[in-house]
Amino acid sequence: MPKLKTKSSAKKRFRLTASGKVRSGVAFKRHNLRKRTQKMKRKARGTVILSDQDARIVKSYMPYA
Repeated sequence: MPKLKTKSSAKKRFRLTASGKVRSGVAFKRHNLRKRTQKMKRKARGTVILSDQDARIVKSYMPYA
């Protein structure tokens, strides 16, 4: 059976934690930040753990992660 390819876009955007959860950056932080509230910008710092439904999709893109 041939090797499976990892999607390049997924390996740049997502990381797996030691327990197998998928970690991602927070969305809506690229531009137009002046119209966002300070609370939203503060909560969007760092990274987040994806929901189980989204994590299942992302894991299918990274077969060896």
